[in-house]
Amino acid sequence: MKHPVTRTLLALAAGVLASSFAFADEAAIRKNLPERVPDLPPIDEVTKTEIPGLYEVRLGGSEIVYSDETASYIIEGSLIDARARKDLTKARQEKLSGFVFDKLPMKDAIVWKNGTGARKLVVFSDPNCGYCKRLEVDLQKLKDVTVYTFLIPVLGPDSGEKSKNIWCSKDQAKAWLGWMLEGKQPVRNMGSCDTPIDRNLALSRKHRVNGTPALVFSDNTRVPGAIGLDEIEKRLAAASKS
Repeated sequence: MKHPVTRTLLALAAGVLASSFAFADEAAIRKNLPERVPDLPPIDEVTKTEIPGLYEVRLGGSEIVYSDETASYIIEGSLIDARARKDLTKARQEKLSGFVFDKLPMKDAIVWKNGTGARKLVVFSDPNCGYCKRLEVDLQKLKDVTVYTFLIPVLGPDSGEKSKNIWCSKDQAKAWLGWMLEGKQPVRNMGSCDTPIDRNLALSRKHRVNGTPALVFSDNTRVPGAIGLDEIEKRLAAASKS
């Protein structure tokens, strides 16, 4: 019979060895996958799954594929737990793409407020989105709210041009609301101006914001698409309590 100390040392050694193999596998995947599939987004993370020899590879924020230890085989699609009847890939993506409201880069958003501004709301919006314009009308009726609008021009080149002109205006909020509520064309920017549009688009991809408008509340809940004023009020109230 092995001494307890010996058993402990053997267990530690096995753990270190298993960890070394895992690191070796991750290194192999990180090296081989970009070489074999050069069009893939950058690898963010490699994680060993519960299935022997299968690794989760996270790409571009929340996109997931699966690989063997050497990236010789790639699997795209959902991994299903047949016993629990659960889509493991979808659950993982939802977790990865979730929002942490307080960590959003608010410096990249157009900001306006009514009243005290105590309640907070983030909106992903495109200046040519009709539903966004209807939503903006309702947002003006909210009391004591601060709205952070992340411009994500996804509806065409003109959306990008309008977004740039609005962002580069002397008064961003005035230019944004003037266009969305009254159809006032933003003054065309003729000089150099740095915009956060590329960062905003990357942020939307990371969090799987696939259309506009998209709303995010301070309790980290999100709504894809426009909702009515009553529903917004209800969600703002719930977020304030959490």
